[in-house]
Amino acid sequence: MATTTIQVSREVRDHLATLAKERGLSLGQLIEALAAEQPTAAQRAERLAADRDAARRLIGVELSDEEFDDAPDVLGNIYKIAAEKARTAKGTVA
Repeated sequence: MATTTIQVSREVRDHLATLAKERGLSLGQLIEALAAEQPTAAQRAERLAADRDAARRLIGVELSDEEFDDAPDVLGNIYKIAAEKARTAKGTVA
């Protein structure tokens, strides 16, 4: 496998070296792992398309991409409700 050099500040290099050491990895292995965790825009779009296709098959209804885009953010709304309940409970318990 061919390698390359990436220029970063000393602070960044030292931080990455510490992270690598803590995880038992070489600096190159750490960078590869970090890069693998971050999908590209094309990979995110591909995943979104696959997820929408799976949802269409699961619910048995053909929805357009526009209908998916216009649909309410159910999970986001659940998070908002849970956060509000947590804030309210924290205020009454204290």
